Amino acid sequence: MSTAFVFPGQGAQTIGMGRALAEAYPGARAVFDEVDDALGEKLSALIWEGEIETLTLTENAQPALMATSMAALRALEAEGLGLERASHVAGHSLGEYSALAAAGAVSVADAARLLRTRGLAMQQAVPVGQGAMAAVLGLDFDTVTEVAETAAEGQVCQVANENDPAQNVVSGDRDAVERACVLAKEAGAKRALMLPVSAPFHCALMAPAAEKMAEALENVAMTAPAVPLVANVTSEAVSDPAEIKALLIKQVTGQVRWKTSVEWMAANGVTGFWEIGAGKALTGMIRRIAREAEARSVGAPEDIKAILEG
Repeated sequence: MSTAFVFPGQGAQTIGMGRALAEAYPGARAVFDEVDDALGEKLSALIWEGEIETLTLTENAQPALMATSMAALRALEAEGLGLERASHVAGHSLGEYSALAAAGAVSVADAARLLRTRGLAMQQAVPVGQGAMAAVLGLDFDTVTEVAETAAEGQVCQVANENDPAQNVVSGDRDAVERACVLAKEAGAKRALMLPVSAPFHCALMAPAAEKMAEALENVAMTAPAVPLVANVTSEAVSDPAEIKALLIKQVTGQVRWKTSVEWMAANGVTGFWEIGAGKALTGMIRRIAREAEARSVGAPEDIKAILEG
């Protein structure tokens, strides 16, 4: 039996996330202090007492979610449930940076600064309103890929996220994404709905952001992770720092292949998945992908207590 530690992406943020961990575990509190220092601002105050609209801004949500994930990991470590339990790490989009920080490949401070840069770069890559994303429910990946290609009509329309067997996300120019929603419903989708996001992530329109991340990553020290990272864009394990950096750049415009990443881990001996940080979205996806595996979320002291008592 082996366990993968997995880390959530954008959309999981809530006001108050991680606060109970920080109050219960000094190591968790220290993570939020480290992120505050790295960014030169009290991000922790926004996370715990701010407005959700401000926290949801990409530039804030990305480092905030990483901080919450790392706080949960520090709490696990305090109870003897740290990375030595894991055979692999993986993360959904920005969660890859949390996974790399968890595996010691980058420092928490560097991860926070990289994610602030990433959030700003992604937001600035496309004028507000020009791009869009939509979730398509009830169609498989290949069918949604065909829908996106048909809907493009010379614009950008791509599958951005392959989340689980019946949930895929398309991204690109707003007109094309709207056409994709119509075509998806005609193809038998249960639902095709526009998402309340501020930019079209993980598609070719993010090329300017990829260039900025290439510059940022060039100036960051990275070592081999303590356990392999299962990368979003390849759905396979990687440990070489140079290759990881190249994949992080590619991920900005590339697909988040979450379904095939979970399938790869399950096929390579992973029988348990711990979603470390805010929310339970990945836990739900994993249960739909790898039905035989155990999946649990770890984002509060009571979650850690349940592991200890179990």
